[in-house]
Amino acid sequence: MALHIHMLACAFGLGSWVAVNGLWVELPLIVNALPEGWELPSYLTVIIQLANLGPLLVTLMHKLCPGRLKERFVIYFILSIGVLSCLLLAFFWDRTTIVAGVPHSTAFFIITFFLSLVDCTSSVTFLPFMMQLPAKYITTYFIGEGLSGFIPGLVALGQGVGMARCVNSSQTGNHTGYGKLHTEYLPPNFSTEFFFFFLTAMMCISLAAFCALNRLPRTFTLSTEDLVPDTVASVCSGLDNPALETDGEDVKSQAERSGHSKPLLAARTHSVYQLTFIYFLVVWVNAATNGLLPSVQTYSCMPYGNLAYHLSAALSSMANPVACIIAMFFPYRSLVFLGVLGLLGTGFGSYNMAMAALSPCPLLQHSAAGEAIIVLSWVLFTGSLTYVKVMVGVILRDRSHSALVWCGVAQQMGSLVGSVTMFPLVNVYQLFKSGDFCNTKCPL
Repeated sequence: MALHIHMLACAFGLGSWVAVNGLWVELPLIVNALPEGWELPSYLTVIIQLANLGPLLVTLMHKLCPGRLKERFVIYFILSIGVLSCLLLAFFWDRTTIVAGVPHSTAFFIITFFLSLVDCTSSVTFLPFMMQLPAKYITTYFIGEGLSGFIPGLVALGQGVGMARCVNSSQTGNHTGYGKLHTEYLPPNFSTEFFFFFLTAMMCISLAAFCALNRLPRTFTLSTEDLVPDTVASVCSGLDNPALETDGEDVKSQAERSGHSKPLLAARTHSVYQLTFIYFLVVWVNAATNGLLPSVQTYSCMPYGNLAYHLSAALSSMANPVACIIAMFFPYRSLVFLGVLGLLGTGFGSYNMAMAALSPCPLLQHSAAGEAIIVLSWVLFTGSLTYVKVMVGVILRDRSHSALVWCGVAQQMGSLVGSVTMFPLVNVYQLFKSGDFCNTKCPL
């Protein structure tokens, strides 16, 4: 029975962010097919921020109508939307419509919004539901949530990427035998449609697991004495979100009123300067990882070739859950250490941004060293700042519930500022330049 429920909890957690993570790792193939091209990631960062409307509505319902909104019904609804959206994406991801005389990926954007709505809302509904089960199954849920980033990246690596080659084609009406070069992409091991069917299957597995968990006997659920999960794991999974409550009451308050709560870590005292530094880290790390850098990943990686972009997207997606696992086993709360690690991650991010600014002619282009450095830089950027994000959240979670609320506010503010800042720079002012693998002429 225990092993069966562990498997269900893991499968349920798999549906939390698998759709959005899948979209990001599939972008190296999608950007070559959709009219937005290299600007596509900047659109996605804004769409994902708009999808935070879901958790906002859940929070308002908990505040205005305590006890009226049940997580079970919300979870059934959003998982069903997730399954349908992934299925529609497989059929309509490359359909375009003319908007203001220019073709746009309207279907892709609309479906992506609903997928983002599902994943964002899962942050404030999945864990409260899991906290009705014994605490040992919550840890398994965290493993499943980590796999929601790891598995799509692993499948994307197996998919491979369409390698580019330069083909000399004759121009229309040209009888001299001379032509111009154009880029031709070889097909990957399996298609984008198949990858989206895979995401659909993952969402179906999560929905089926939730149905099974929801049918467990009520006598199986625990009293509130075991509701508080592991600190690092809960922050890594999104428990630091201020909207994360169960039926209008936060879990900690329920446990305290029951008189059976486990003692939490004693609140640590920090000076005003230390708190200012901590919240600055929260804002900056989320701005960089959720807005600033993802918006220009194509410009940073594509000049080195599709393979470099493919590996950067897939391995970065896998680096996120790996960093969370490292934080669980090796938590280090020193503000000096987190500051140095944040500075190191910012350095990698600055290199990535600099290469994007130099697009379509970055440093070490057309060299194996350049490709290796840009891939490694993206992986280390994601991994180091994810570790900082987790540990800063742990520090604030152990300080007080109020600090945790402000942590969530700072996270959303940083992500929003990063996304909104980059969108006009990329799409309106065209500060970043795209190129063609075969026809871009760069100075030696």
